[in-house]
Amino acid sequence: SHSGVKLLLHGLCSNTTVKSLDLKGNNLRTVGAEALGKLLRQNKSIQSLTLEWNSLGMWEEGFSFFCQGLGANNFLQRLDLRNNQINHQGAGELAMALTQNASLRELDLRWNNIGLLGGRALLNCLHRNKTLKRLELAGNNVPGDILKAVEQALDHNQDREAILSEAQNQVYILNKEVLNLKDEKNKQFLDFMDTVDKQKEEKAKSERMSAARVSHLQEALDEQHSIMNSLKAKLQMTEAALALSEQKVHNLGELLNAMKQEQISVAECHFRELQQQKQESADRESKLLHDLSAASEKNLLLRNQVDELERKCQVQQDQLFQVKQDLANTTAELKLRAVQAEERLEMEKRRFKQSLEDMESLRVKEVDHMTQHIEANERSMQDRIQRLETIRISLEEELSQVKAAALAERGQAEEELIKARSQARLEEQQRLEHLEEKLRLMTESRDEAQNCCLKQKEMVAEAQARAKQLSLHADGLRRRLEELQQDLNNKEEEKVTEVNKVKLELQEQIGHLEAERTAQNGLREKTAALERQLKALSNNHREALLDKEGEISLLLEKLRMKEAEISRVREEEAQRASFLQNAITAYVQGPPFGTHSSRK
Repeated sequence: SHSGVKLLLHGLCSNTTVKSLDLKGNNLRTVGAEALGKLLRQNKSIQSLTLEWNSLGMWEEGFSFFCQGLGANNFLQRLDLRNNQINHQGAGELAMALTQNASLRELDLRWNNIGLLGGRALLNCLHRNKTLKRLELAGNNVPGDILKAVEQALDHNQDREAILSEAQNQVYILNKEVLNLKDEKNKQFLDFMDTVDKQKEEKAKSERMSAARVSHLQEALDEQHSIMNSLKAKLQMTEAALALSEQKVHNLGELLNAMKQEQISVAECHFRELQQQKQESADRESKLLHDLSAASEKNLLLRNQVDELERKCQVQQDQLFQVKQDLANTTAELKLRAVQAEERLEMEKRRFKQSLEDMESLRVKEVDHMTQHIEANERSMQDRIQRLETIRISLEEELSQVKAAALAERGQAEEELIKARSQARLEEQQRLEHLEEKLRLMTESRDEAQNCCLKQKEMVAEAQARAKQLSLHADGLRRRLEELQQDLNNKEEEKVTEVNKVKLELQEQIGHLEAERTAQNGLREKTAALERQLKALSNNHREALLDKEGEISLLLEKLRMKEAEISRVREEEAQRASFLQNAITAYVQGPPFGTHSSRK
């Protein structure tokens, strides 16, 4: 019953385990359609919904409510609406829902009554909906050109999703490579910093040694100065003694003069020795200063080498980033060229098939009136063959250019990205094989076309009457070809814009990822700072605990002292009480005072 279906759908609104729901042939009507719209709004687990043979299109209000729910849903991937009597208005409602929906992959609308207007509405919605991959419209009285346009739009959606998945895979691979390179650079930087620290330690050791040498030299100089002072004092003492000896003994002047000369010569010798020692100390000081300057120059050279190595690391990182950008650009260009070549091949095939069908239909109808203008028809067919050959030649030239560009770019990137080059080679070989297969198919189609032309020549030899009508028809076909070429150009422009949008989206995603990386680095730094704070707090807490434990030990010792004093006081009081008790007992047990006196 309808109430049972309504209760079932109401219960499924909050369900999170059911993935597929089949309600085929239940005649749901308005109440069921409204309940289904509510289910699609609230449920977040159903991915497949089958509603065949339910006549939902007969009730416009209920079906519009169902379409609104479909537009608000973001989890359903497959929807089956076969044999539901949906007209062009219902198809319009579905088209509006599909412009809002971003999760539906397959939609089956066979055996309804959509018609021309409904088909156009669905075709227009496919310009906005980029996720729908499969749309079945058989048995709906939809014209063939609209069906073909719908198929092209769905193929375009599939190609777009494949391009997006490839781009995401490449971005993931590039991110992995960037992370690996960053890890390697960090390791190299850490090794370099270790070497710099070792050199700094060696420099500190050399400075300490030089400082020790300078201190030793200074001590030697101080000793020499003390010796000089002692010698000067000795000279003064000798001069005073000489003066006293001159006053006392004038007879011994000559001897004194000889002694003075000897003393002067000794002083000169000592003075020369002092000068030599001063010069040697000055030479040692100059050598030490020279060693210090050499050490400072070595320090400056090491600093310059550190700066040069950092610059080289930065230049290598920039070169890696530039090479990755060039690889991404070349891959995108190759994909675009391959897609353009495929579209051109498909258009040429379709044009040739249409011309063949038209010629065959005209041949069947007007066999008796085609004998006058054989040469014009032959010229037109030769022109088409020449066009096909020129297109094939242009495609071969483009392939040769693509090969040359790919080889040049591979030669540039071989030294730095060996892994990326191998992957690019495999992809390019696969693409080239694919293009060669397409060229082979084109040559086969050209041979088939030539065979058909020979057959048509033989048939035209029999029919030579209505060449004027054929020329008019050929003019119409040319106009139609020009219109189709304009449509193709417009579609190519749309594809270029969409590819640019995808590139912008990828760049934005990369920017977001880099921002997230910087945020993660900031969080790591914050966590390191917090860990340091925690360590400091733990150290402070440990110190406070140690202090408290010391205070507690002191208090315990004081308590023990107090308890010892209390026990001692108690013992003294107990002794006093025992003494008093003994005295009282002795006093009580002893004779009274009167008896003693009478005995006396």
